[in-house]
Amino acid sequence: MSGPAGGTRSAGRTGPPTEDLLIVGAGGFAREAAQAVRDAAAADLAAGRAPRWRLAGHLDDDPALHGREVDGVPVLGACALVHERPDARVVVCVGSPRDYGVRARLVRRLALPEGRYATVVHPTAALSGSSVLGPGTVVLAHCVLTAAVRVGAHVAVMPQVVLTHDDEVGDFATLASGVRLGGGVRLGRGAYVGAGALVREYTKVGAWSLTGMGSTVLAEVPAGEVWAGSPARRLREAGGPALDELRADEADESKYGRRPETRMESTPA
Repeated sequence: MSGPAGGTRSAGRTGPPTEDLLIVGAGGFAREAAQAVRDAAAADLAAGRAPRWRLAGHLDDDPALHGREVDGVPVLGACALVHERPDARVVVCVGSPRDYGVRARLVRRLALPEGRYATVVHPTAALSGSSVLGPGTVVLAHCVLTAAVRVGAHVAVMPQVVLTHDDEVGDFATLASGVRLGGGVRLGRGAYVGAGALVREYTKVGAWSLTGMGSTVLAEVPAGEVWAGSPARRLREAGGPALDELRADEADESKYGRRPETRMESTPA
């Protein structure tokens, strides 16, 4: 049975129509996102629902990967192929501490309408009904969002992250595995928080900053800086790609009177 936007609904199963999903990237984060999609499909089927997503494959600009499989999922070609599959939804799953601005650059280069982006949530994640996620965001296994948490667009929330009441996470941020944010934390656009880091309640972590793994953040982290330690202290200025993004945001603020806005949508069922 056909559904909207080219989706299909399995006979005898309830829920929204199944849609094809393309994962941009074929590295570690992309592989984890693909596993989350497969786990979510298995959970949907076990509950008598049509799977929300049908994993169509990876896209990656490394020609050595084209035509190969990654964990059994085909790499179909370069990232630009998203434009040849207007029926498919998309998530961009790239980035590392060495270059955590790459996701924003790639989203800009693809220039897709916001409605093309999917929101992927692992079935073991616990998301409160008062929390919201933006388009293109991926939430991996065993994460917890407690109450009134707001997560922007294209955010990477890695396994076992805990976001507590009234936290706000800006677009393109990355929360590595095991991060814990106290209540009321403000995590800026593009910020990268390393694995196992703890952030004190009502603390602000600036845009395009990097917090080292295992750090304890007790004071505000300024935009575009690298902090680490327990308690965390300034180490240096962030790398060039992150500073380029910060300067671009500041130029937008100067030109338009505001920085790019975080977009939100309802948490997927």
